[in-house]
Amino acid sequence: MEELFTLRDFYGKMKLPIPDTIGKDIGHFNVFKIDEYRTKLNEGEMRYDRRSYFKISLINGKNRAEYADKVIDIADKALLFASPRIPYHYVPQDENQSGYFCVFTENFLSKDKSGVILETLPLFQPGGFPIFNISDDDYVELEQLFQKIDRELSSDYPFKFDLIRAYIVELLHIGQKLQPVQPVENGKNAATRITDLFVELLERQFPINTPAQRLVLKTANDFAERLAVHANHLNKVLKETTGSTTTAIIHARIFEEAKILLNNTDWNISEIAFSLGFEEVAHFSNFFKKFSKTSPLKYRGSIAI
Repeated sequence: MEELFTLRDFYGKMKLPIPDTIGKDIGHFNVFKIDEYRTKLNEGEMRYDRRSYFKISLINGKNRAEYADKVIDIADKALLFASPRIPYHYVPQDENQSGYFCVFTENFLSKDKSGVILETLPLFQPGGFPIFNISDDDYVELEQLFQKIDRELSSDYPFKFDLIRAYIVELLHIGQKLQPVQPVENGKNAATRITDLFVELLERQFPINTPAQRLVLKTANDFAERLAVHANHLNKVLKETTGSTTTAIIHARIFEEAKILLNNTDWNISEIAFSLGFEEVAHFSNFFKKFSKTSPLKYRGSIAI
C-alpha cells in the first residue's frame, strides 16, 4: 500500500513529542531551525514518500531536490514550497545547512481562516517548479519573517495563529513573485528516475493484507498525477524503458495480486474485487478473464482440485 509520511512520522523522526493539535479541526502549524534539527531530519535518507502536510523551507546551503522528471540543484540560498500532492526526495549536498522551515496542514490555512485555497495556487500545481533562488538581501528579509513566526509561535498572544497565517500568506505571495530554479538532468537519467519511482509507487501498494485495504493508485492518470508528470509522458517513458504501457504494467501487477489472493486467502470474490479497486464484481471478473481466460471463481476452484 502506498505510504504516506504523516506529521506523526515527522515528529517521530525528529524525536519530538507529538503535538495534540495533530488531527484536530483547527489544523497544525510549527516552525523549526534547520541547523538545530539537521542531523535528525537528514531527508536525504528518506524514501520517496508523499507527505501529508505542506512545508515551506528557507534554505541556506547546497542541496538537491529530486522529483519524478526533474532534479533541481540549490547552489546557495533558496525558498522551497512542498505540497502533499507531489512527492519528492530532498538530498543535502554538504554539512553546512542553515535556515528555517515550517510545516502546516491544509486545515490550518483553510480558506475561511486565510482567504487562500492552497490547492489552486500555482506554487502547488503538479509539474511546477516550487524552488526559488533568492539573493542575499532576499534571504535576510525572509529570515526576519521566519524569526517573527518563530517568536509569535512562542508568545502568549491569544490571536497569534491569525498573525502567523498572515505571515504564511505573505510567504506564499513572495514565492509566486520569484523566478523558479531551472531543472537539470533531463533525458536518460530522468527516464530512469521516472521508471524507478513509478515501480516503487506501484509495488508499495502490495501485498494486500486485509479485505479493508484498497488500492489507491489504479490508473495511468493516478500515477502521472502523483509523479507530477503528464500521463502521455509517463506512458512514453515506460514504453522506452520497459517495452510496456503504463496501463499494461498496472494491470499485470493487479492480476498477479488477484491470483495470490485467490490462491492464499478465504476472502470471497467480492472482497477481493473491492480490495483491488473494482467497484463491481462483474468488472473484476471481466478483467480477470482477459488475462486468464477463466473467471476468478473457476480459477480458485481449479487450484483447490
